[in-house]
Amino acid sequence: MDPTLLAGKRVLLTHANHFMGPALREVFEDHGAEVIADEDPLEDAFAATRVVTAAGPIDVLLAHLAEPAPVTLAHEVTEAEWHRVFGRLVNPLPLLLRAVLPQMLARKSGRILVIGSASALRGMAGKSTYSAARGAQLAYVQSVGVELARHGVQVNAIAQNFVENATYFPPELQATPEFQQRVDREVPLGRLVSAREDAMFCAYLCSDSAGCFVGQVFPVSGGWAVR
Repeated sequence: MDPTLLAGKRVLLTHANHFMGPALREVFEDHGAEVIADEDPLEDAFAATRVVTAAGPIDVLLAHLAEPAPVTLAHEVTEAEWHRVFGRLVNPLPLLLRAVLPQMLARKSGRILVIGSASALRGMAGKSTYSAARGAQLAYVQSVGVELARHGVQVNAIAQNFVENATYFPPELQATPEFQQRVDREVPLGRLVSAREDAMFCAYLCSDSAGCFVGQVFPVSGGWAVR
């Protein structure tokens, strides 16, 4: 742990009470960042502007969006499910960037890291809605990352799965023999990636030491998905 890695950085973390939020906040603060941990669900068109304005100057945006993954056969996916998942995971992204980019572009510096899912990199039966939404996130990152790099703003993404977190892998699920067998069968690492391991990598990507990455998607999944 390096308490100077993110010293002086002001970090806005969205959906801070879900998914990787607690681990990200802890690790970023351990590395010297001031974390504005926001819990707004970002469900209305004005939420992103409201959150960014309240946060003030931001060096790093952790676009961290969470929604439990529905398990639905493709032909049974309802319009309501599709709109709910995209509304939670995809629609806030351009609104967050539209709100935060003016200040970053004016300074010619900034980091935006999207905490996404490796479900967009490998097919999963019954997860078409969720995988499509997570895939849209990654496609957006790759395009915007290329657009903004020359302006001093780096945009990248984590694509994770089989990472310890209470939203997708709660302790009661991890304790079942079926889940343990699934990890042994599907994850080359043979275990879940710890929340701290994942957050430490995120901290590095948001530091001044990682200024060369442009629109990249980094799988963090213990080998479950690679690219």
